[in-house]
Amino acid sequence: MKIVEIETRVCNARMRNWIFVKVITDQPGLIGWGEATLEWHTRSVIGAIQDLRELLIGEDPTRIEHLWQMMYRQHFWHSNGIVRGTAMAGIDLALWDILGKSLNVPCHQLWGGRVRDYIRLYCHLGGGKMEDFYSTPVEEAKRFGDLARQAVADGFTAFKSMAVPEQVMIEGVQPVKNAVACVAAMREAVGDEIDIMVDCHARPSPRMGLQFAKALEPYNLYFFEEPCWPEHLEGMAEIQRAVKTPIATGERLTSLHAFKELFERRAASIVQPDITHCGGLSEARRIATMAHAHGVAIAPHNPQGPVSTAASIEFGLATPNYLICEAVHQDVPWRDEIVSWGFRVEKKGRLVYPGSRPGLGVEINEAAIAKHPFAQELPRRSFARDGAVIDW
Repeated sequence: MKIVEIETRVCNARMRNWIFVKVITDQPGLIGWGEATLEWHTRSVIGAIQDLRELLIGEDPTRIEHLWQMMYRQHFWHSNGIVRGTAMAGIDLALWDILGKSLNVPCHQLWGGRVRDYIRLYCHLGGGKMEDFYSTPVEEAKRFGDLARQAVADGFTAFKSMAVPEQVMIEGVQPVKNAVACVAAMREAVGDEIDIMVDCHARPSPRMGLQFAKALEPYNLYFFEEPCWPEHLEGMAEIQRAVKTPIATGERLTSLHAFKELFERRAASIVQPDITHCGGLSEARRIATMAHAHGVAIAPHNPQGPVSTAASIEFGLATPNYLICEAVHQDVPWRDEIVSWGFRVEKKGRLVYPGSRPGLGVEINEAAIAKHPFAQELPRRSFARDGAVIDW
């Protein structure tokens, strides 16, 4: 079996362009689908995939680790960057899809079989713009409470939100008090049986992240995500040591080596590699194994398209320290038109049960993709009240 072509299909889904990767073999009808979505970098990723294509045409697609090492090591520059890592990931996912299809088994069977019966999903409520927290804090807290009730009505038993606003390096007490009000409103709305997570989106400095973590500790969060800038692992570790709340991070780390430093510093209880950015399922499985050795759970970052979700589910079915799967369900109303799913989702609890389809368990509707061609994402710019650039 040989790879004869690697193509991309782009589908605009409002916030981001989904980049699907199609690996075509010389076996009639045998293709693999991957995903390499990276918002605001669509053209860069497509170019990187075209560069990697030159290494892979004519190669055996079932030699996945061999091809991964080629993509990582060839052309001198080890693939530690986000664009190259995302391009590699899209191809890597498609190769695993091909291998599963060629053997007529789901991907989780390739990795030793199921270690659990289902995958639990959680949703993201969004939120957290600076102007809302400062101008209408009471209304903002009420909005978070309403969103929490809707998530539970939609069947979720866990959700997260950005209840921590955009901010400068050192803030006063008001944004902390406003964040507390928002989390309190969510907890009051859904009670203690629902798991609440807060995503700081790596907005705070290490010192402000510590203040938010301590202020929200009484609300028994399931986890507190990216409480400070990802480059400051020592600050992350300090926050982890200071509170009982599990700290989660890792969506912006793109290699096993970056996670190794995170583990060595004991900076998180939960790691969140993004399968579509960190080099694909091959690297994600290595990260999960290293996390397991350090007593750390794994909950992949997954706000992208449906192939990313399918890969996250297959990965979780075979990974012992896998915790929960992020799911997007309201980004575009036609999401399910793009794929046919091989999984069964139980709405009450938002539990995903494995199917019997081979590979990643999804098939792409290329005609549906063509209805939503590439469109430039709107630039997202965030500024402090004095005009200084801040993290969004």
